[in-house]
Amino acid sequence: MTPEKLAQIESLFRANFERRGELGASLSLWENGREVLSLAAGFVDRRKTRPWTASTPVLVWSCTKGLASACVLHALQRERIPLSTPVGDVWPEFKQGRKERVTIAQVLSHQAGLAALDRPALALDHAAVVAALEVQFPNWPPGLAHGYHPRTFGSLVDELLRRVDATPGMTLGKYWNTHFAVPLGLDLWIGLPPEKMDAVSPIYPPHKDSPTRSPIFYKALHTKGTLTERAFTSPRGLMGPASMNTPEARRASLPAFGGIGTAHALAKFYAMLANGGALEGVRYFESIAPMTTTLTDGPDQVLLRPTAFSAGFMHDPLDESGCKLRKLFGPSQMAFGQPGAGGSHAFADPQNNIAFAYVMNQMEPGVLPNDKALEIVAAIYR
Repeated sequence: MTPEKLAQIESLFRANFERRGELGASLSLWENGREVLSLAAGFVDRRKTRPWTASTPVLVWSCTKGLASACVLHALQRERIPLSTPVGDVWPEFKQGRKERVTIAQVLSHQAGLAALDRPALALDHAAVVAALEVQFPNWPPGLAHGYHPRTFGSLVDELLRRVDATPGMTLGKYWNTHFAVPLGLDLWIGLPPEKMDAVSPIYPPHKDSPTRSPIFYKALHTKGTLTERAFTSPRGLMGPASMNTPEARRASLPAFGGIGTAHALAKFYAMLANGGALEGVRYFESIAPMTTTLTDGPDQVLLRPTAFSAGFMHDPLDESGCKLRKLFGPSQMAFGQPGAGGSHAFADPQNNIAFAYVMNQMEPGVLPNDKALEIVAAIYR
C-alpha cells in the first residue's frame, strides 16, 4: 500500500463521521501479514462523553459466523474428517426429519435447508435449539438450493463442533478462545469474559429503516410466515440491539451473531487466512481451499438476492459470464469473508494477501455492508 492510498482510505474513514453519521468506528487493514493501517474515531455513547479507541470492542453480529466456521474447519482438520461426511455420522440425532444425507459441507455453505425452525426454541437455550434442529424437516431439498441461515447457523456449527471435538464441556466459544484468540492474541470473543464487560461499546439501532434498499427482501422480512421472516425470528429472543447489549447476551456463546471484538483482532484473524492459514510462524490450517472454493452460487432462498458461499464463508456471486455481481470482498474471486448486520465487515483476499475489518456501534439498515465500508474496500483496490 502506498502512502497516498493509505491517506485516501483515511480520508474516506473520516468522511463517514462528517457525512454519514458514524458514531464510533475502527478500521484495520493488513497486507502481507502485517497491519498497514489502523484507524479509530468517534464515541462509545450517543452523548459523546466516552471516546472510542482502537481497543474498543463492539458486537460484530454475523461477522461471528466466519470465526465459528474456522473453528469447525480446524476441528475437522484435526480429526481428518472430510467435508463430504454426512452430519449424521458425527451427530446421529441429526438424521431425523429426512436429513440423513445432509453433509457437513452443505451445513457450512447454507445449503442444508435449516434456516427456520418449526419447533419454538429460545436463542439462549442451546439444548432446545439443537433438539428443534434434530427433528426439523428441511425448508428446501438440501443441496438443490441455498439460503442464508441468519440465526440457526450458530447452533448448527456449535453442536457440530462439540460432536467432532468431543472434549467434555467444549463449546464453540471455548474452542475459538483456545485455538485462535489466545494464540493470535486477539481481543475477540464468542462469549465475553466478565472482566471485559465494561470495556464494550453498546450497539445502537439504525435511525430509520430503508424501504428503497432491497425492497423484495424487506417486504418478505416484514410479512408474517414467509421463510425470510421465519429465518430471522427463529430461534426466538435476542432480536435487537437492546437485548444484545445485556450482560446475559454478551456472556453467551452465540456463534451466529454474538461475537464481540476490535477491528484489529478481526482483521488479524483474516490476515492469517489471507496468508494461507499461517501467521507469526504458526500454521493454523494446512489448506484454505475449503474457504476459497465456492460451493454454491445463485438465488438465495432467504435473502432473496444472489449470494455465494464456500465452506462457512460468503463469496461475491457471479453472473453468467463469470463476473462479480457485487464486490463486497474486492475484485479477487478467491476473496471470502462474512459481513455483519448494520455495517460491520471483514474479509480475506489470499490472492493479494490483504485482510480488512470495519466495526462500528451505529448500525445502518441492512444485513450486507453499506457504503461506509464498501467505499473503503473499493479504494483499497483502486
